[in-house]
Amino acid sequence: MLRIDILTIFPDMLNGVFSEGILRIAQEKKLIEVHSHNIRDYSTNKHAKTDDRPFGGGPGMVMTAQPVIDSVRAVQNLVDTPTRLIFLGPEGKRFNQVQAEAFSIAERLIFVCGRYEGFDQRIFDILQPEIYSIGDFILTGGELAAAVIIDATARLIPGALGKIESAQDESFSLKFQGKQLLDYPHYTHPTEYEGLSVPEILRGGNHKHINEWRLHQAYKKTKKLRPDLLE
Repeated sequence: MLRIDILTIFPDMLNGVFSEGILRIAQEKKLIEVHSHNIRDYSTNKHAKTDDRPFGGGPGMVMTAQPVIDSVRAVQNLVDTPTRLIFLGPEGKRFNQVQAEAFSIAERLIFVCGRYEGFDQRIFDILQPEIYSIGDFILTGGELAAAVIIDATARLIPGALGKIESAQDESFSLKFQGKQLLDYPHYTHPTEYEGLSVPEILRGGNHKHINEWRLHQAYKKTKKLRPDLLE
């Protein structure tokens, strides 16, 4: 089972995300367990503050070192399991399907979600975490980014989806000559809709030809929409 710990100042923020769909099923099947922890609970400030003004001036507030570091250390010590410590931030390595596959075979992941203008640099210097980003844009906090990564990871654990092929035969998992491809076009009933028909080859029943067609269509789609994947 993959244990996931999320450190945040809003521990109830993601309750809905983890109570629906595949993430709910993965927990019910004991494939993952998710625990949320409030960083404020570890603050030594009498008002449970976790932020302060930045030295040197500037707008906004910065997450302070003490509550973040103490909360991480406390949560790390809850279970004696090899752990990957992950911070979310725009300076991080871009998260992708390859990384989701690597996370899906881990024993334990700890996600630390920042707020405001970010973290005191000494947090990174002391804890030496992995840092990941889900894109070149700014969110109000790391919680949604953590949810995206957890969703992408959990669905790859065998048993989470109805069929393991569902995770293997899709965008970024589909490959041609070592290159990641986007998914091929999908069709379902009715056979014709507003003058557009399902390709005849998909109705013929020759699975060898269907698979060849799908791979060709995936390549064409990738070349048109994401040529960078083929470089």
